[in-house]
Amino acid sequence: MTRTPRPADADSPCPARFPVVVVGAGPAGLTLGNILRAASVDCLVLETGTRKFIEQRPRAGFIEEWAVRGLERRGLAGRLLEHAPTHTECEFRVGGARQRFRYTELTGMRHFVYPQPLLVTDLVREYADVRGGAVRFGVRDVTLHDTDTDHPSVSYVCPESGERQVVHCDVVAGCDGARGVTRTVPPPGRTARHDYGIGWLALLAEAPPSSDSVVFGINERGFAAHMARSPQVTRYYLECPPGDDPENWPHDRVWSELRHRLAATGAPPLTEGRLLERRVLDMHNYVVQPMTSGRLFLAGDAAHLTAPIAAKGMNLALHDAFLLGDALVAWLTGGDDHGLRGYSEASLRLVWQYQEFSLWLSDVFHGASSGDPFRAGTTLARLRRLLDSPTAAAAFAELYIGKHTAHGHLTPFSRAGAGR
Repeated sequence: MTRTPRPADADSPCPARFPVVVVGAGPAGLTLGNILRAASVDCLVLETGTRKFIEQRPRAGFIEEWAVRGLERRGLAGRLLEHAPTHTECEFRVGGARQRFRYTELTGMRHFVYPQPLLVTDLVREYADVRGGAVRFGVRDVTLHDTDTDHPSVSYVCPESGERQVVHCDVVAGCDGARGVTRTVPPPGRTARHDYGIGWLALLAEAPPSSDSVVFGINERGFAAHMARSPQVTRYYLECPPGDDPENWPHDRVWSELRHRLAATGAPPLTEGRLLERRVLDMHNYVVQPMTSGRLFLAGDAAHLTAPIAAKGMNLALHDAFLLGDALVAWLTGGDDHGLRGYSEASLRLVWQYQEFSLWLSDVFHGASSGDPFRAGTTLARLRRLLDSPTAAAAFAELYIGKHTAHGHLTPFSRAGAGR
């Protein structure tokens, strides 16, 4: 790694020091901060956005039950459990027919519908207002220094004074997402990437949900999806060319395509409403491995990005925070570094499992619209197997809801008897 020189401390004559500096106040960073504060470990969370911004930023909304139970065990799920509706099944619409898939019957587990802004609001309130955690919002030009030594530091420009502040620490947790500074620190060549070659038009509609479940429309004109966010707001997706301009999708075209791609016999009509958001997502995944670089530990989208195809991103971020938080507490309070040394390997087992599932599901969602008759045929074969075979259905359901994560079924090859 190219070391960034340690800055002069002229702007901060009494440099602050915290055992842990967390860069990024999203689900991963705030969950990690709360775990540390619950163990009386001091940490500082740095965030480039304002508190109002992070509490309103539209993001994911489906949380798997194992992740909710992890939050609950740490005292972080009170409002979620009180207010979040749950989903127990999803629906495929193909060729004008509706097929319900009841995954809770197969796994005993549910999805909780709780938009990320609500979770972030709960987490920042608990961290800053209840547990007294230190946080700086609106910081600029965050820079990491000496993370390949035992004495790292982080500097940033204070939004009030315009002066550069320096914070010394033992560990830096990089939780600042796909475009954050911490992802740029690991040396080049560590990132594995996959581009799907498709785009999704992400839509938020001011309209009540038109179904009591997630709906996947598999259509020759492109994939479409319906996902409830609240009683008044619905998330929709429409497959589109990568790099497409959202302005190419005015209100009338959006609703016409949604009606066509989600059409099915007996399905209720879509409830239309004002479009609150239109943005094009180019579908791609990446994984940084290992997820550590000296005293820098990456978590969430800073370490791995999973396209929203399988709705795994926020769940993986929480999984990272649980692992890293517990490992840091063990090291900083008891000198046990076993969890820190194994953090990347433990996280990547689930990351790669979910990446593979996203890749498989993408083939199912997009084969019919690929223009390739062979891919279209194999897509229908996969769906028939999924819907007609109890064995295939059970395997899909476990990955869709993350049951294997809850019960610790992910085992390294070396411990599973590989090569016997």
